[in-house]
Amino acid sequence: MGKALVLVFLLLLGGAAWAKEAAPAAEDPRLEQRMMAIAAELRCLVCQNQSIADSDADLAKDFRNQIREKLQQGQSERDIIGYMTARYGDFVLWRPPFKPTTLLLWLGPLLLVVAGLIALFFRLARERKAGEIELSETEHARAALLLESRREMEER
Repeated sequence: MGKALVLVFLLLLGGAAWAKEAAPAAEDPRLEQRMMAIAAELRCLVCQNQSIADSDADLAKDFRNQIREKLQQGQSERDIIGYMTARYGDFVLWRPPFKPTTLLLWLGPLLLVVAGLIALFFRLARERKAGEIELSETEHARAALLLESRREMEER
């Protein structure tokens, strides 16, 4: 029992020694802030629904390191974003420009909504039409006979 208690104590003590607050990757907090502002404008190519600033993917970490290096070299935000766009295309931009090559990115969601509404309209129209069954006079007479015979059976 005593050995187990000592082991638990050592594990807890060791875990506290390993747990440290993550230091910023750049020594200069202003440089880190500029890097994060630029990274927030770029899409993670692995995650695609997160910016590079928000992503924990290895590629996003590499991009953040590249941005830090370029900022330390004295490049501007425009230079860095231009480099990333030239290398990876407009898709890397969190807010791509509105131009013919990015038209689907901008109008895609709207086109999907319109297509869904059209499909819903045609389905409802088809169901409404299917609900309206036209019967001939002989079919009406047969249906009336069936209903009448059923009523008679229920009365018995």
